[in-house]
Amino acid sequence: MDAEKVAELKNFVEQCKSNPSIIHKPSLVFFKTYLQSLGARIPPAVPKSDEDDGEHLDAKKSNLSNDDILDEDIVESDVELDNIDVVEPDNDPPQKMGDRSIEVTEENRDASQILKSKAMDSISEDKLHEAIDHLTEAVMLNPSSSILYATRASVYVKLNKPIAAIRDADAALQINRDSAKGYKIRGMARAMLGQWEAAAKDLHVASNLDYDEEIGMVLKKVEPNAHRIEEHRRKYERLHKEREQRKIEHARKQRRGEAKYEREMKMEQPSESKASDPEAASALKEGQVIGIHSAGELEKMLKAASKSSRLAVLYFTATWCGPCRFISPLFTTLAGKYQKVVFLKVDID
Repeated sequence: MDAEKVAELKNFVEQCKSNPSIIHKPSLVFFKTYLQSLGARIPPAVPKSDEDDGEHLDAKKSNLSNDDILDEDIVESDVELDNIDVVEPDNDPPQKMGDRSIEVTEENRDASQILKSKAMDSISEDKLHEAIDHLTEAVMLNPSSSILYATRASVYVKLNKPIAAIRDADAALQINRDSAKGYKIRGMARAMLGQWEAAAKDLHVASNLDYDEEIGMVLKKVEPNAHRIEEHRRKYERLHKEREQRKIEHARKQRRGEAKYEREMKMEQPSESKASDPEAASALKEGQVIGIHSAGELEKMLKAASKSSRLAVLYFTATWCGPCRFISPLFTTLAGKYQKVVFLKVDID
């Protein structure tokens, strides 16, 4: 290893010493797994508090307008989970399941029990594929036995085939909704796939039906991840809800402002109808933009607006001005909406 690489590695180790939490970054999961395989003790990740996130969001929002904040997308951060034992889904063809509609004879039931016993012997000798074969024969002879499906599911878990295990566990639970082993094995299989919340739910049901130490051990790994996911979801549900509430409040304030302006305009209308200068009022074109091409015209219109006690809005423009052409339709729309306001379009040339 050249000196430059050694220096970079030394610098990285110093960073880990000063901030051990960086080892929990998703991009460094391979390194954390390697350290744990050597027996290293990894400090637990320090979760970011909602208060810190709130301060960060507040600092960011301080530089944005209200419209920017309302339209800003909420980008969800990744949840730091312990995924060391998670495996890739198995893509094998579905296993034989048996026809539960057939009537099981006593002879077939007895034969299936013999096959189950052979399967248990194979499991004890770590001959898992042989155990699968025995249990599959047993299932075909007695497809209405919940325990046979649950037992085969447990072997699939040992073979790191969680999808096949879930299929068998589902079959066991369809036959017997109170199958503790069915819930237990399905919970373990879901944990292998990283389905932490579903796994925790199944394992808790199994624990209530028939608790054993293995369920407790799996729950110790599953529950922290499930809790982190739940807290993460609740946090962003709260943020989305708060943003929607802000949008509603913003729209309500806008409506109040518009209503207030309309009321003020209506209050001005009686005095306008009694304008003391009919000639001035007639010079003003209600609902239209009045073009101004000289200082004299501008002075005349401003005096007419003053005598009629009307608000005058001036829009300075030129034929060579590109932005002016873009704003012109909006100015015309406003003139049509607020007909008691005088809208003047002044040509600066």
